[in-house]
This record gives sequence, structure tokens and C-alpha cells, in this order.
Amino acid sequence: MKQELLNKYSIPVPRYTSYPPANFFNESFTENKYRQAVIESNNQNPQHISIYIHIPFCYHMCYYCGCNSQLLKNDKVVSDYIDALKKEIRMTLPLLDHNRKISQIHYGGGTPTSQPVSVLKELNQLVLSEFNCIENLEIAIECHPGYADEAYWNDLIDAGFNRISLGVQDFNEDVLKASNRKAPRMPIEDIFKILKNRRISVNMDFIYGLPLQSVESFTKTINKAIALKPDRIVTFSYAHVPWVNELQKKLENVGLPSIEIKSKIYETAKQQLNNAGYKTIGLDHFVLPNDELYEAQQSKALHRNFQGYCTRRTTGQVYAFGITGISQLATAYSQNTKDLKTYIEQVNEGIFPIAKGYILNEEEQITREVISRLMCNYTINWQNLSNELNISADKIKSTIGYNEIQLQEFANDGIIEYDNNALTVLSEAAPFVRNVAASFDRLLGTKENRYSKSI
Repeated sequence: MKQELLNKYSIPVPRYTSYPPANFFNESFTENKYRQAVIESNNQNPQHISIYIHIPFCYHMCYYCGCNSQLLKNDKVVSDYIDALKKEIRMTLPLLDHNRKISQIHYGGGTPTSQPVSVLKELNQLVLSEFNCIENLEIAIECHPGYADEAYWNDLIDAGFNRISLGVQDFNEDVLKASNRKAPRMPIEDIFKILKNRRISVNMDFIYGLPLQSVESFTKTINKAIALKPDRIVTFSYAHVPWVNELQKKLENVGLPSIEIKSKIYETAKQQLNNAGYKTIGLDHFVLPNDELYEAQQSKALHRNFQGYCTRRTTGQVYAFGITGISQLATAYSQNTKDLKTYIEQVNEGIFPIAKGYILNEEEQITREVISRLMCNYTINWQNLSNELNISADKIKSTIGYNEIQLQEFANDGIIEYDNNALTVLSEAAPFVRNVAASFDRLLGTKENRYSKSI
């Protein structure tokens, strides 16, 4: 990647896991507005229900993490939290139309596998006992391989989990140590043997841009991952946001790779994975050719939410439970409180623990569609989108502030190809898709916010 393009476009922009981004959520979105949004969601598309459950507890704190996590040190607090989590679910389910089907359950954290499998199984049963499911329901969980033994992996599968995301982050011991990340408890090959023998879909998650990483060291990590042949490999770009997580400042003491090295790490890893037969999905996912994500991408039907990329089959409005959980409904976002004590107290009082949210107007819903499709499929056909939304292409373009001068600049820099009918982000410029999306974001710059850099 050309140095001048890195210098020009490696600037702070939203990640666009939602639109508007979460830092636009506001406290005027109350519990009553959440309740009303959930009820209205029953008559809005998509009709499927996607459940997100947040388990914030961790055995120790990794320095790079930007998620909402709590140190696992008080059994009473954990027990109270799990009880509140169940109660929040019970409070919400009656508001949902029980003719709708569950398409996805996803556990994130924190470290969901910090909990006994019996707890996770109870949560699954609580949700599944109330609704029918689509065929081949996906129940996914983010796992820290540093603590689970053979019995735990088998128990997870017996509890119904059929997609396991292994948060390896890196195989290099020096990188893990500098990041305060524990290496897998079992040899990774043994974990794979267990999961593959039980026909479980396996993701492997890595982070590039961590201290002590080099092109050479990460090449070895990716080669080891390829040899294991997981269904999906994810290479997340490390987002340095110490104003969100002060622990990240510790990484500055060791030193972070330069933008140039970080970019080279990604490009090299992408080439390795493509050469090994993996297909590139969006910003950071790589999947085998028979994966439904690749099929969805080929048919321009890929979707994305806070949990990651998904297909039209599994896409649903997201109902989130637990601290900081973000529900993604057709016309609204709602985020729970991040304070553990407040969460437990409010739920026990029968109050939905809403901290903030956002109701989208018509223009913002249109912009969300444009940015979401661009982030997922890297291309937009304006007439096709017009037909789907039943809005003229000119209305769509005026809504997003379609700027011919800005687009021509992207084209001159080799980032996009476009004409009056369509726009496509070129494959070699994929890391800059956030920059292109930002050009359609009329809210950007309307208030002071801080974002991670695009590279």
C-alpha cells in the first residue's frame, strides 16, 4: 500500500458497526422508549430474532481490550449478575411476538467461558423454551482458550453451542505476554481435534497491531492457523483508544507497530489466507469457499451487526441482555448501563436498565442502509437499492450527501471505481472502506467524538 495513501487516509473514522455510531446514542432514550421500540419491532423487518448475551467477567484483564469487562473476583457479584440477566430476559420476552423465530444466539464479553457450562445452558434454555427457531439455529460463543479443559469443550457442545470463536489473538508468546494475554491451556491442535470430531464450526480470532508484532512473527501465526484449517479466521485491527480503556496505555510502554508495519502485517496475512484458499469477507473475516458468508457476499446479501458478519438467513433484529448490551432494532438502538451495581439493582426492581439509545429518522435509516451495504459488500448499485427501499436513487443520493468531488478524489487515489449507476471499493483498497463510508455520513463532524484510525 502506498505510503502517501496511508498518510492521507489513516485518520480517525467510525467503525460503522452501527449507524449512527454508538457515541451518538443519548440519554433521552428512556426505558419507556425502549419498551415501545421493542413492541413496534414485532411489525418491522427483519422478523427473525437475534439474541446477544453479555458476560463481562474475566479471570484477568488483557491490556488491549476495548470491551466492557470486569475482573472475576467476587462469586456473590457474579451470582447476582447471572440472576439479573435471567430476570432481564424474562422481562423482555413477553414483549416479543412469539410467532417470530430465533435465528441466532451469541455470547460475548468479557469472557463468557468464565462461567460454568451449566449457567450458559440455563440461559440457552430460558430463551429457547419460549420461541421456535429457524432450521440450523446458530448458537455462538466467544471463548478464551487459556482456561478451558477437554471436559469444558465437550460440555459446551452438549449444551447446544455449534459455533466456537477461539480468541487466540496471537501464537507468539512474547506478544501475548506484552499484552497480558494467557496462552491456550491445551495445545491448540487438541482443542481443534475435539471440536472438529464433534462437527463444530470454528472461528479463530487474531489481533494485529499489538506490541512486539512484526510482519515475520504474524506470518508464522497465520501459517499455524491455516494449518489447523478453521472455518473462519478473523484478523481484527487493534483499536488504540486509551480514553476508553486506560489499560491500553500500558501497551505504549512497550511500543506499538507503526502504521506502515501494521498495514504490511494485514496485507501479508491477507495474501497468505487468500493463497490458502480463504475468501476475504469485509474488513477482517476470511472464510472457506463453502462458507455461507462467502455465498452471501457473492449474492450481495451479506449483513453486519455488533456481533459481526451474518447472512440473510441468520439476520435478525438484535435484542441484547447484560451490561452495555446494545439492542439493534429496525428503527432504534438501545444500550444498557455499563455499571454492574446499577444493572443488578434496576433489573431487580423490574426496571429495564437502559442508559441511552437512539431513534433513527427516515434519512438516517436510508444512510444506515447505504453504509451497511458498503461495509459488507463493498459495492452499491443505486438502482437496485432504490428498488428495494422504494425510494428514488436521486433521493438516496441527496440524503447521504453524495459528493462528486469527494468520490472523484477517491477514484483518483485508486480506492473506488464509480459512475452514476454504481460504486465499488477496489479490493486492494479495502482497508479504506471506512473512509468511503464516512463520506456518506452527514452526522460526522456535527459533534465532537473520538474514533480509532482506519488503519
